[in-house]
Amino acid sequence: MTDLCLTPHLSAGQAEIGVPPEHDLAFEALSGAAPDRPRLYRGAEVLLDRPLADAVAERRDLTIAGSRYLLVEFPRLVAFETVSQALSRVVEVGLIPLLAHPERYQSCSPGAVRHWRQLGARMQIDAGTLRAHSDRGDRARQLVAEGLADILAGDNHGDVRSVQTGVAMLADHDGEAQAELLGTTNPLAILNDGDLTPVPPMELRVSWLARLRRLLEGGNDA
Repeated sequence: MTDLCLTPHLSAGQAEIGVPPEHDLAFEALSGAAPDRPRLYRGAEVLLDRPLADAVAERRDLTIAGSRYLLVEFPRLVAFETVSQALSRVVEVGLIPLLAHPERYQSCSPGAVRHWRQLGARMQIDAGTLRAHSDRGDRARQLVAEGLADILAGDNHGDVRSVQTGVAMLADHDGEAQAELLGTTNPLAILNDGDLTPVPPMELRVSWLARLRRLLEGGNDA
């Protein structure tokens, strides 16, 4: 791990005001105690509960390392059209929306993600969810398998979740090239405010446990 971007939660209304003073104080304390590596960067994870203000794009104090990329999220039960409109607004103000954990949203599907990507959004998959035996895990794996993911992240809230979980999982499925793009190449491109490299589709083998769960749930693709 060479680089780490800290993305504390904010609502769109809070983002309009700017970085909360307590975030500045926390980062100052952390920077003083942290080792040289990993290098620390700042950002925020913005809940788009209202249209994003122009000021967020103008200041660039909440985007990933001051880049064009803004990490955004929604409530779990958000509708497809609501996501589409909110992402379009982020693009309208001149930023690139990086949608956190799209697999969390019930409106998420490969077709929905293709539409959101066409609007200009990019997808950040929670690395730990790739191993989850759940509907959310199924959605995360499907996005990666169809080449619709752009980066992996560790949705860490002071626990042990790590990007390495997803990297190791992809390597287990002969996806070393995809793991490199999702875990290193594209994250560095974001930090450098560059363009992301498309990630090729890959085959993710279905485990016997996943097959059994689908059978028990009435699935017919086991």
